[in-house]
Amino acid sequence: MTAPIAAIILAAGKGTRMQSDLHKVLHPIAGRAMLLHLIDSFDAAGASERVVVVGSLREQVEVAVAPLGVKTVVQEDQHGTAHAALQAKSALADFDGVAVVCFGDVPFLRTETIAGLVKRLGGDDHPKIAVLGFRPADPAQYGRIVADSDRRILVMVEWKDASATQRAETLCNSGVMAVRAKDLWPLLERVENKNAAGEYYLPDIVTLATRDGDRSVVVEAPEAEVLGINSRAELAHAELVWQRRRRAEAMADGASLIAPETVWFAHDTKVGRDVTIEPNVFFGPGVTIADKVVIHAFCHIEGATILSGAQVGPYARLRPGTVLEQGSKIGNFVETKKAVLGPGAKANHLTYLGDVKVGSGANIGAGTITCNYDGFFKYGTEIGHGAFVGSNSALVAPVKVGDGAIIGAGSVVTADVEANALGITRARQEVKPGWARRFREAMQAKKAAK
Repeated sequence: MTAPIAAIILAAGKGTRMQSDLHKVLHPIAGRAMLLHLIDSFDAAGASERVVVVGSLREQVEVAVAPLGVKTVVQEDQHGTAHAALQAKSALADFDGVAVVCFGDVPFLRTETIAGLVKRLGGDDHPKIAVLGFRPADPAQYGRIVADSDRRILVMVEWKDASATQRAETLCNSGVMAVRAKDLWPLLERVENKNAAGEYYLPDIVTLATRDGDRSVVVEAPEAEVLGINSRAELAHAELVWQRRRRAEAMADGASLIAPETVWFAHDTKVGRDVTIEPNVFFGPGVTIADKVVIHAFCHIEGATILSGAQVGPYARLRPGTVLEQGSKIGNFVETKKAVLGPGAKANHLTYLGDVKVGSGANIGAGTITCNYDGFFKYGTEIGHGAFVGSNSALVAPVKVGDGAIIGAGSVVTADVEANALGITRARQEVKPGWARRFREAMQAKKAAK
């Protein structure tokens, strides 16, 4: 039987290198805060308790995690990582399972790794602590782990306190470790701050366990999985890492990305089979794309559902609430918002469709807009099945255009148009033969006289 899991996520630091008024762990990757990516992984691993240790900018973090039912505890003064983890004790007073401690800026920690770390505590060698290690391309100032051939940790030390020999070690501490709760609290309470920084270090619990004659072990993970984010440059790199992985997944699942490096997905973008995505397409959150859809170049799509056989773009913007049903088409320089296009409906050029329902087979001419806002309230427009709206028309909501109706080009429609009727509101055209020639001659004579 798998032990219950509690996540203790350390997010009390200021993250000053981000140079931001937004808490570091709330900066987004693929449209979702890095902290929430991490919480998603713990949820998928079956964590029954999630506790975030907050401090600086605590209100921001509390607001972000409250809808998820995540607990927060406050580290009023930052005295080190062991001191931070200890703040979770009261929130987990009744918890009897394995606590996994990690930093809030490791959004790529995988569910499988969390589960594997917890499972390692149940090994035949009965380790007291399981630490997640990694071998970075540049070990820099990471804490070091010295382990024997059985992966038993002999020494774990912060870089500031490491000897030259220890700094030569390439196995580094990710800051993620699993400990049974009943063992964690006594160890944390024994940690001292006799070190170069005068702080209470979380890795020191490994040293204490070793002195007690207990075993601590290391489990290795790829560097990309425990990538920490402390600056804008590192955030941009993390975004790139995530996007590369997601592009590869989309193509492996049967989508064609003509220029993969130019397509940007959101954390929850769903893409079907035989979908073609041309260059320079950006997906915001909340997009679902069914099979056999074509997304042409330079489109921005967010909060939209696109059903099979639909086409979008180029240069289209689909905003939240857009639904394109089977075989419908949104063309170049068309913007939609809360717009539902029925099967086979088309808006091919230079159009704004907001708060509108468009029936199947309807054709929306170039330059059409739905005037959905009067400065105070939004109103809806309904366009019937098989209707035709001529170019450069304005539909002033609330208004209905019936099935099969035709709106003459250049019309401003302010009243309902019944099914199969012609609606036209432009002024009667008047033609004056020879007027243009006489006007030019008069103006040229006037100009010559000056």
